[in-house]
Amino acid sequence: MTRLRRHRERHLVARIGWLRAAVLGANDGIVSTASLIVGVAASAATHSDVLIAGVAGLVAGSMSMAAGEYVSVSSQLDTERADLARERKELHDDSASEHRELAAIYVKRGLDADLAKQVAQQLMAKDALGAHARDELGISEVTTARPILAGLTSAATFAAGAALPLLMVIVSPAAVLVPVVSIAALAFLALLGAIGARAGGANVFRATARVTFWGALALALTAGIGTIFGTVV
Repeated sequence: MTRLRRHRERHLVARIGWLRAAVLGANDGIVSTASLIVGVAASAATHSDVLIAGVAGLVAGSMSMAAGEYVSVSSQLDTERADLARERKELHDDSASEHRELAAIYVKRGLDADLAKQVAQQLMAKDALGAHARDELGISEVTTARPILAGLTSAATFAAGAALPLLMVIVSPAAVLVPVVSIAALAFLALLGAIGARAGGANVFRATARVTFWGALALALTAGIGTIFGTVV
């Protein structure tokens, strides 16, 4: 057996489905919960009130993320299925036109006309719908929508992200709660950005700076609002 046959490439694009939901869920969990905690704490609320608000934010956010991701990705899946059903009908009604359409796609990608016709013919003979799904619609096993996986991943990672600032509330004295939670949240966001970038093969510094900046902005805004309302009340 040759080395080429033994080696099976692992492409990063295969991680898109779960990685997007995981990063989004964890990032939202940290930012939302930490911002909620900081905003409530800045309004001079008691330590127990801050903790209750954080727990409520974790539970509500996890359910919201699960439902939102499931509904959103389900809509994508419905669209994919509708396109596939239409393509299946077109293949049944006019296979010759679909063959020409597929061959034209390969010509645009650089094949000469004769070779494009041969490729289209052989691919359609094996799996006509699969060939059109990949090359005409852009639907493949790697990128196809998976609503349940997306929903569960988002919920679990949101809860994991939200648990980090909540832990800071438990271990931090009330007098320094706002700065401790803020600094810890930014550190967690920076770590999350680095992990997500490494898993997806992206630039670590850019990803880390991006999530940290938006997290800092959210924390600053909610702290300001909490301080204003706390002073007014």
